[in-house]
Amino acid sequence: MTAGRLAGSMFVMIAMPGAALAQTSTPEVADAAGPITSSPAEAVPAAVGEGEIIVTARRRQENVQDVPLAVSVLNADAIESTGSFNVSKLTQLQPSLQFYSTNPRNSAANIRGLGAPFGLTNDGIEQGVGVYIDQVYNSRIAAATFDFLDVEQVEVLRGPQGTLYGKNTTAGAINITTRRPSFEFEGRGELSVGNFGYRQAKGSVSGPIIEDRLAVRIAASATRRRGTVFNVTTNRHVNAQDNLGFRGSLLWRAANGLDIVLTGDFNRQNPECCAQLYVRTGATQRPLNRQFAGLAAAFGYAPPSTDAFDRLTDLDTPLDAFQEIGGASLRAEWSLGPGMLTSVTAWRFWNWGPSNDRDFTGLPITTISANPSKQDQYSQEIRYAASGKRLDYVVGLFAYHQRQHTTGVQEQGPAASRWLLNPGAVPVGASGCNPASANACNSAVLDGLRSENDILLSTTSLAAFGQLSWKVTDRLTLQPGLRLNYDRKSGQYEALVFTGSGAPLLCNPPPASSIARDQCANLPPQSYDPKFSDWNVSGDFTISYRLGADAMAYATYAKSFKSGGINLAGLPLDSGNTPILSAQTVKPEDVSHFETGLKTEFWNRRITLNLAAFWTEIKDYQATVTNGQLGVLRGYLANAEKVRVRGVEADFSARPTERLTLYASGAFTDHEYVRFVDAPCPPELSGGTIAGAGQTPSAPGTPGGLSPSNCDISGQWLPGISRWAFSFGGEYRHPLSLLGRAGEAYAGLDGSYRSRFSSNPSRSLYTDIDGYSVVNLRVGVRSPEHWDLFAWMRNAFDTRYFDVLATQSGSTGLIVGQPADPRTYGLTLRLSF
Repeated sequence: MTAGRLAGSMFVMIAMPGAALAQTSTPEVADAAGPITSSPAEAVPAAVGEGEIIVTARRRQENVQDVPLAVSVLNADAIESTGSFNVSKLTQLQPSLQFYSTNPRNSAANIRGLGAPFGLTNDGIEQGVGVYIDQVYNSRIAAATFDFLDVEQVEVLRGPQGTLYGKNTTAGAINITTRRPSFEFEGRGELSVGNFGYRQAKGSVSGPIIEDRLAVRIAASATRRRGTVFNVTTNRHVNAQDNLGFRGSLLWRAANGLDIVLTGDFNRQNPECCAQLYVRTGATQRPLNRQFAGLAAAFGYAPPSTDAFDRLTDLDTPLDAFQEIGGASLRAEWSLGPGMLTSVTAWRFWNWGPSNDRDFTGLPITTISANPSKQDQYSQEIRYAASGKRLDYVVGLFAYHQRQHTTGVQEQGPAASRWLLNPGAVPVGASGCNPASANACNSAVLDGLRSENDILLSTTSLAAFGQLSWKVTDRLTLQPGLRLNYDRKSGQYEALVFTGSGAPLLCNPPPASSIARDQCANLPPQSYDPKFSDWNVSGDFTISYRLGADAMAYATYAKSFKSGGINLAGLPLDSGNTPILSAQTVKPEDVSHFETGLKTEFWNRRITLNLAAFWTEIKDYQATVTNGQLGVLRGYLANAEKVRVRGVEADFSARPTERLTLYASGAFTDHEYVRFVDAPCPPELSGGTIAGAGQTPSAPGTPGGLSPSNCDISGQWLPGISRWAFSFGGEYRHPLSLLGRAGEAYAGLDGSYRSRFSSNPSRSLYTDIDGYSVVNLRVGVRSPEHWDLFAWMRNAFDTRYFDVLATQSGSTGLIVGQPADPRTYGLTLRLSF
């Protein structure tokens, strides 16, 4: 019995810092970026030993322990056994990977705390973590929120990957490889059922059409689960799952050494999602009767529960998170001379049809908030990768074009005037509607006020890149890399605003009517056409030294960047209600990264110990800045002068016996805004009259006080990053006979821990998320290569924690959050033939 059969769905941590999981077997090589080999036998090098795992992180196939890079690997068994069926689920296995989402569009994948600004997505900028599916770049993280379908392997690369993976990988890359068509008939099926009405079915089949020439693979999946939150207004459960996916691929062996793969996929998600619930309130600088408690009392309103883990809401706007994701790609790989010539041509689309309740209450404040989008992207990459006795190299060209059209709508309801309009400082305890400010008492001021936004984005990117590995000696290797990139972005933002009577709202010049002025402050019409273009050079240099047969040390310096952007969520206005055009573009992020690491194996590869230390500094960090105008839901983007993230990561895995496998992985991450002097203020300093020259802002949380126009948050935490993060677990197997076949019973545990982190761009006591730990369990029996039946329990101890916290628009002090999934349990049956 091989080590792989003994390991089954066991996890082997490969690289720094996270729980890098992979089966400890002689692998079938994934073809994420390397050649498609002519037969399964040729896919595994003859020298591959027990526990060796092949990756394509450097665009060629290598043993992961030979790659001077922090990379973690999860193979199909690890993904399926742990229930990690999408990117967000990987975070419990990867300590340095974070994923935050209030809905699919407003999602962000961060590595080592970097990647995307915290808050609502702005279409004019790009992610800092590149997501690649079968070598195709996906520009929007929303396009990677699908359920994993027929996935062979996932590689998580940490640290800047700009040389080989492109401009927007300043924090790292997620490289997903699906199974390719096979010339031997095979099939897989999986069925899972669980509480909350959870049902998931997956299946794939592959085989030859023309022997040794043409093969096909077809896969499908469906996932459904009722929501974990109950809406008392609609009498329905929300935050559900409703996913459907299809994938098909055709492999044509056109000639010896030339393989062509045509792939198409489609994924549809249509859940009733995504509710954020009342968590708490905190004092702001707004007059006391204009904060949440006073306003709610004036309306006679109370949330259905003040304990978010009762999982009750009363949202009165329909919820929807409909999206369609799909596309097609054509990949050709040709053995040419000493290497492989690869061409990847792709088209991807993303259609997004949302509906949200952005006031987070059952009151008719904002009755419509939706930003449906349609995106198409086209990409072409050509590269040549070769290996020799002393020199390995990769050179290539990349072209990319994206077009996105968003048609947003926001409409205010009859409660908006009293809730959003601030009548000025009023005595504590006064009525929520101040007679001295008639506009706040007149619901017609904002009722029906409607903003219709038309947003266009066009992006073109071109690049040339190369990386060389020079084996100076059998121990010493030097690896320089360079990438030249050109970006051009153009956009159009037009917001037309209409009053409740349907009349257009005109705000420039400032209207004489106080009613119109309040309307303009709430939903300002504006129009602008931002443009950005730039050339950029990025590169890296790595020195690696083989200390012994099973030990390697490396050091890396990388200079990388994230493309500059354009603001496409509206701009702040000046005193004349004119957009401040200087804010329509943001500079590229300038990244300097240092890393050193050690990769070791002991005891005939039964023990793996990997260490890494890194230091990353970013100038002109792209951050979300809150728009100070009352009622405006969206912030805009600006550059923080400098941020720093540094840390130490460690990974340990062991197979002390043929029956037991163990792992532990951890990361310590120190992070701060080194300099950000004009940042948005936290909620406890917001909502008051802006302090003028010579005036001193009031103490935090002073009702009716003076607020600073901006805040210096230099030295404070970055959002979303825990200083400490761990993952740990293992599996024990016991051989037995099953229906006359050799099999095994097994039990496994996977746990994770994250310490406290901030959930707001400017840290606030109200929006810190306390540390938490989560434990997942499984127990089952299996006949390797044939079937696997196991029971599972995720979040076994029903830990109560939040994925994210956020504030309500208008500085009312309301804090809302998205509770993570409660305890779930179920049964899974997997078959293969």
